[in-house]
Amino acid sequence: MRDVESDVRPAEGPTRRPDADGRRKNTPMQRQEQVAEYVLHSGRVSAKDLAAVFDVSAMTIHRDLDELEHQGVLRKVRGAAEPQPTSLFESNVRYRIRASMVEKEAICRHAMRQIQPGQAVMLDDSTTTLPLVRHLHELTPLTVITHFLTTVNELRGVKGLKLTMLGGEYLPSHDAFVGLGCEEAIASLRADVLFMSVPAVSECNAMHQEQDIVRIKRALMASAKRKVLLVDHNKIGKSALHLLAPLSEFDLVIIDSGIDNETLERLRDCSANIEVASMLPAPHPGS
Repeated sequence: MRDVESDVRPAEGPTRRPDADGRRKNTPMQRQEQVAEYVLHSGRVSAKDLAAVFDVSAMTIHRDLDELEHQGVLRKVRGAAEPQPTSLFESNVRYRIRASMVEKEAICRHAMRQIQPGQAVMLDDSTTTLPLVRHLHELTPLTVITHFLTTVNELRGVKGLKLTMLGGEYLPSHDAFVGLGCEEAIASLRADVLFMSVPAVSECNAMHQEQDIVRIKRALMASAKRKVLLVDHNKIGKSALHLLAPLSEFDLVIIDSGIDNETLERLRDCSANIEVASMLPAPHPGS
């Protein structure tokens, strides 16, 4: 989830979505996805402004917000909507995929240097790893081990890649498998390198808000020779309920170049091996 100032709205007021005028109306599900994306990127937005942006009635926007709150993506507060705080909630996977995309791409380009053909690679359920997943065909032959169904679907049929899916109890909000069966499957395997992420880094610790996910991540760490944490700068300074591990327990921490120098030095004081992935400049319009 992007780091947003939840109590600050743009001075120019709400902007209408591109298809609000003169186009065919979206389905409720499509509109709700757009509402969720708008709020996740903007922070707190009043229901009145959302109704204006999406050209719907107040009743309709409140129904949309009720549904999105039920899904755990947003929460309603005093006539407004805001993202769920990262300290308490891991947003639904389809919204996590869209967050910090440029940063994730940069981090994963950098992380590819940690993989050699012939290795066994473990991947957790974090969407941060997905840009890496989409380039693994360049490094085959490989064995990939994961409990993240999104990753499995990305890699099905990739030539030269042996895919091992870790089963267990399916968790729809993460599109991943958890539970004792998954932990036992992980414990029976050994990987050369693990790539994983977390929603929060507080002081010198990698944190997560869900106990079931923490258990799986710890099992993955125990089964990998090298452990690489991929984390974008928006997650630094966030907090969550559960401690996963000190940063020093990872062989490498890769952060994007959006991090400021003062924060970077504080992290390096945590006895962590940190590398900074540079973000490519945006292409010039028309190029």
